Amino acid sequence: MNELAQLVDDLCGRSTGDELWRNLEDTGLTRLTSNQGAGPAEAAIVLSGLARHAAAVPIAETDLLAAWLAGKAGLSVPDTGPLTVAIADAGERGGRITGTARDVPWPSIAVVLAARTADALLVGLIDGTSHGSIDFDLAVTELRRVDAVVADELVRRGAWARCNQIVGALDAACDLTVAYTRERVQFGRTLSKFQAVQHSLAAMAGEIERARAATALAVAAATDYGFDHPATDYAVTVAKVAVGRAVDPVTTIAHQLHGAIGVTIEHRLWRSTMQARSWVDEFGSTASYARRLGRITLAADDPWDVVVSYPAPR
Repeated sequence: MNELAQLVDDLCGRSTGDELWRNLEDTGLTRLTSNQGAGPAEAAIVLSGLARHAAAVPIAETDLLAAWLAGKAGLSVPDTGPLTVAIADAGERGGRITGTARDVPWPSIAVVLAARTADALLVGLIDGTSHGSIDFDLAVTELRRVDAVVADELVRRGAWARCNQIVGALDAACDLTVAYTRERVQFGRTLSKFQAVQHSLAAMAGEIERARAATALAVAAATDYGFDHPATDYAVTVAKVAVGRAVDPVTTIAHQLHGAIGVTIEHRLWRSTMQARSWVDEFGSTASYARRLGRITLAADDPWDVVVSYPAPR
C-alpha cells in the first residue's frame, strides 16, 4: 500500500492535466478495480492521494462508476481514455426514454447514462457535453435494462469515492495551513506560536481525523463485503455525514489562517478547499445522509448498538 501511495505522489509531482492522465493510464491506475483486479482499499489510496495533490483527473468516474456500470449492463467501453456517468430520473413513453441528467461530473467526455425509471435502471452510452447537464431522448432498444438496486450501488460508490477524495483534499488544506503558520511571522513571532492559532489547528485536525475514521470504516466495509452489502451501505452513510460536517470548519479555518493569500486562484489552498466544497453534496447531501442515518438508528432493535458497533453481515 505504501508503494501505491508513493507512486501516486511521484506521478502527481512530475505531471499535470493530460500528461498526468496518460501517466496514470500507463501504470494501470485509471482502471485499477475494473481492469486490474484491485479492490476498494487500493482505490481509496489512489483517490485520496490524487485529491491531496488537487489532481484534476476523473479516476473515480472512469473506474469505480462508468466502467463498473457498463460492465453490469454488458456494454463495451474503451479500455483507454476517461469516462463519466450521468444519473437521471427518466420517463418511458412510446418506446422512448427521456430526461435530463444534471450535475454530470466531467461532462465533456464519454458518458455512461444511468436512467432511472419506476421499476428499473436503463444503461447506455451517450455523447458528452461541455456543461453539467445532458438532455436525452433515446429509444428503449438503445439501452440495457438492469435491476433497480444497481442504481443504489452506483450512488453508494460515488458517495464512497467522494468521501475518500474529500479527506485527501482536507489533508492538503491542513498541511498547507500548518506549513504557512510555521513560516508567517506576525508581531515578531510565527503564527504557530499564538495559542489561538494552535487551538484552530487542533480543531482542524480533530475534524479531519473524525472524517478519516468514518471513511476508513467505509473502506473496510467495501473491502470485506463489497459495495452491494448492507454493512457498506451503513458505513458509507456514516462517512458521508462525518466528512460532510468536517468540510465547512476545516476549509473555514484554513482560509482564516492563510488570510487573503488563500483565496487567490493560483494558491494550492484554493484548489484543495474548492474541490472539497464542490464534492461534499455530490451523490447525496450531508443532510440527506444524516436523515438516513437517523432512520437506520431508529429502526434498529437497539439504537445504541447501531451507534457503537459495526453492523454484522446479513
